[in-house]
Amino acid sequence: MRSGLLALALAFTSSLAAPLVGAQTPDSLHLIPVPRDVRPGTTLSLALGVRIDCQAPCNAEDSFAIADLTATLAARHIPVVTNPLATHIFVTRMDTKLGQQTYAESLPAGSPAATSMPAEMQPEGYVLLPDRNGDHVGGIALTASTSAGVFYALQTVKQLIIGEGPGAHLNAATIRDWPAMKWRGLHDDLSRGPVDTLDFQKKLIRTLAAYKVNLYSPYFETTQFFPSNPLAAVPGAAMSQQDAIQLVAYAAQYHITVVPEQEAFGHLRHLLTWETYANAAETPHGAVLAPSEPQSMQIIDGMFKDLTQMYPGPFVHVGADETFDLGTGKTRPDTDARGLNAVYLDYLQRIVTDLQPLHKKVLFWGDIAQKAPDLLKAMPQSFKDQTIVVQWGYSPQPKNFDKFLTPYADAGFQIWVAPSINNYRQVFPNQQEALLDIQQFTRDGQKFGAQGQLNTLWHDDGESLANMDWYGVLFGAAAAWQPGESSIPAFQASYGLQFHGDSSGLIDQAENEITAAMALMHDAKVSTGGEGSDGVFWLDPWSKDGQAMAVKIRPIVSQLRLHAESAINLIGKARVQNPNLRESEALDAIDFGARRIDFLGLMFQLSDEMIHSYAQAQATLAAGTWKKASPGVASLLGDLNNVANGRLQDMTYGYSQMRQMYQEQWLRTYRPANLQPVLERYDFTIQRWIARVDEVRAVQHQWSEQHTLPDPSQFGMPASLTPVAPSPVPPEIPGAR
Repeated sequence: MRSGLLALALAFTSSLAAPLVGAQTPDSLHLIPVPRDVRPGTTLSLALGVRIDCQAPCNAEDSFAIADLTATLAARHIPVVTNPLATHIFVTRMDTKLGQQTYAESLPAGSPAATSMPAEMQPEGYVLLPDRNGDHVGGIALTASTSAGVFYALQTVKQLIIGEGPGAHLNAATIRDWPAMKWRGLHDDLSRGPVDTLDFQKKLIRTLAAYKVNLYSPYFETTQFFPSNPLAAVPGAAMSQQDAIQLVAYAAQYHITVVPEQEAFGHLRHLLTWETYANAAETPHGAVLAPSEPQSMQIIDGMFKDLTQMYPGPFVHVGADETFDLGTGKTRPDTDARGLNAVYLDYLQRIVTDLQPLHKKVLFWGDIAQKAPDLLKAMPQSFKDQTIVVQWGYSPQPKNFDKFLTPYADAGFQIWVAPSINNYRQVFPNQQEALLDIQQFTRDGQKFGAQGQLNTLWHDDGESLANMDWYGVLFGAAAAWQPGESSIPAFQASYGLQFHGDSSGLIDQAENEITAAMALMHDAKVSTGGEGSDGVFWLDPWSKDGQAMAVKIRPIVSQLRLHAESAINLIGKARVQNPNLRESEALDAIDFGARRIDFLGLMFQLSDEMIHSYAQAQATLAAGTWKKASPGVASLLGDLNNVANGRLQDMTYGYSQMRQMYQEQWLRTYRPANLQPVLERYDFTIQRWIARVDEVRAVQHQWSEQHTLPDPSQFGMPASLTPVAPSPVPPEIPGAR
């Protein structure tokens, strides 16, 4: 540093400075999240490795953060050394003279002198400063007021290191940074099929922390084992007590708070199908607890007492969204007398009061209560003090999200916002919708004073794959840390470099291609109502609904497939150029998603071609020219069914290949439980096409033996929508016999 204090502390001399590689600009750093204040510096070679020093005494949390950085460097084949010639990273705290000086020298020119961070920086903020030895930069010095700040500073250092091995370099920029939102979280659906393995949850924790997320919220309906209620959890498909305790301890090292969400009002069908709890249901085998039944509160009380033992953090989330059954059964007389909103809010208040002895802040979803703004204003202040509204909105809005937030802001509630990565019911996350939703909702949440963002992923139909989700997860992290409206183009230009270590830009291009493919389907409404594009993937193109969908997909199918195939090619080329790309399993998932999109398009193309071929065979037969026509009827039927390359075989093989790749993807991140229902859907679909192979083979036999063709409806094929001409008869060649 210019004063020489740090250089003296490290016993450096100017002759020991690391070699310079070049200079950078703020845009060239491609950091996720983008820091508040970035000033470019020099680029330093790491050919001699990295030396990491921590000003004594270095406490256990800072030592853990340094060990975490060391592990990242090792994975990138960059040695951590004691060589004084190596580029160095020096860790200080703000309660030391060197830390205060580091902070003071990081301030922009002309700033008032200061030796302490402002209040908004202190909890998690940090400073990075090129460390000078005389006139030479030898590395980076960093300082923070807390262990979280030191940890986040070192996460930024990871991103400032580009490349691997002796060719790696460090961008020694000046950075002052702190978060816009106090709580930055990910909501992880563990209740609609997929249940993460503990190992994958740990990977999730590490990755979230690397992008400065500080909250992880697993979502439970009946996928957490409760000692007070063992009946609820399905063996093999639930987290155990030991899993929970281990996850909380692991996350704490990475400055992540684990917040359990246990549904405590609606979404409890899997619990309420048990006869033991039948009396607690609003309707027989429904999804909503009946407020009028004492057993309902007994169930809630037991679950949350157990959760408190496993998850000792400051929050619990009681859900309470989408209580659609309420007022249709046992509480009908009460809702008729007082109104649905009053009954809902009364029971929510009873839940919060019951949980008060646990000394937790209670989170609840805001979708139901927002319908009663006057009742919200009339809620007791004690209720508002004990709760946080998590308002969700999963689609971008034409202007803003004000209508979602105003009822609670006007009523004096604390608010968090919950956008979505739009992965549910999709063959691949709809990233165009997701990025806009995350950007807008997080921006508007900050405008309304929201202290938290809870980015969500859901598995509504039980098919979503975790390694497809990283794009939306990381943008959510960026948007919650950064003030105001986060730049989507800046993120799209940074993701491949920071997450995969791809400096070529090919991975970013691949993401753009697959985003464009999903946007095409979204804009063309290629969706089966509540099943999204997943439903289209499973749709029988010969069915009535399939033919209606074919009308929507035909205009875009070629472009759709070209986008998907471009993504596959770009990923392959990136891997050839750099065999050491990071997060290989996530790249496999993008590749699989692109192949699934491509096959979805191919499926409709093959269907149209088969329908056309059969119609042409019928027209040729009807024209009476079948003996001389080319292609002949047998050839046209062979287009449908041929062991070598028939279109029916293409259907069967395509789904079989998708099934195998899907199973591999699932088992990389999820417990085996709940995989089988998805595989059975593959098997059912495969068997449908195998059966059609047999049916068309019978048609071929009929043609061979009788020279007749049945109506296509007899084997499930629709007739062609347009008239089809018979096969032409080739002109006779003079002299030919």
